[in-house]
Amino acid sequence: MRWKILKAGLLAEGSACLKGEPAEGYISASTAGPGAGGRGSVFFSRKGRRVRLALDPESSIRINHMGKGNAVLNYQGREIAGILEPVAHHCPRQAYLTVSSGCIFSCQYCDVPNQPQRRKTIDEIVAMIEDVKDRIDAISLTSGVMGNVEEEEEYVLEVVRRLSGSGVPIGVSIYPTERTADRLHELGVAEVKFNVEAATEDLFARMCPGLSLKAIWRTLEQSVPLFGRNHVFSNLIIGLGETDQEAESCIRDLTRAGVIPVVRPLFPTAACRSFIRPSKERLLSLYEIHSKALEEAGLDPSQAMTMCSACTGCDMVPGRD
Repeated sequence: MRWKILKAGLLAEGSACLKGEPAEGYISASTAGPGAGGRGSVFFSRKGRRVRLALDPESSIRINHMGKGNAVLNYQGREIAGILEPVAHHCPRQAYLTVSSGCIFSCQYCDVPNQPQRRKTIDEIVAMIEDVKDRIDAISLTSGVMGNVEEEEEYVLEVVRRLSGSGVPIGVSIYPTERTADRLHELGVAEVKFNVEAATEDLFARMCPGLSLKAIWRTLEQSVPLFGRNHVFSNLIIGLGETDQEAESCIRDLTRAGVIPVVRPLFPTAACRSFIRPSKERLLSLYEIHSKALEEAGLDPSQAMTMCSACTGCDMVPGRD
């Protein structure tokens, strides 16, 4: 089975039941993003390509860990040999850290506001990165907003200043203010991600009350000249109620602006718990649309150094999958 078809099917399910030998070191726990507050997840890899699957004992997909990372994936009657990749922080080969686990906003698809609120100290973050420095190629930072947007940005900027001598590229994804792009660029951040989240303005207003889509677009447009093409990203969640035409329109708006879309299947949680993940067929169809839009815009996600497009676990990524 071709990897692209296999991965679309796995992402449509979104989970796996893990059996076999103990898998300590291969299980990732999330405080942000897909799976925040869940049972954890694993990264199954085959021939250099990976997919992230949330752990669920009721899943129809089975992974049998044979020991030392060797694993067999059972999917639709097929046995597919691969490996479980060891996790640094949150994902393989990156220290992908949530600075503040908590948020004053209540995006409908996000469970972070329902998790315990806690902000990591800068010394704690430095120590976490020092602990995995021999097995990471990048540092990626994201954060909720625990107090207000301006105060959260100031704190993340202080974290970046402390990490500036790490010797690996740093990527940052936070909710922006008017000067966020300039300030991150001045500190030497390599890549940024500001998330449009939903395919239309109406969906964004319903899904992200209190946030400004215009502010996000303004910051994306400011970021491309600063960080360069192939180094500015934006999440687009699929499964919130958008049509394929609306998804395509948003993808093309982003690529025309020089932004690489991160086309992410919905992880049904929080107020979207009753929603359904997009099907394999829909993911494959949007993958082709996504690939063509990137090609026409001269953008290449395989150039990503940090964050989601470098990891590829949660999404179909043209140029890597």
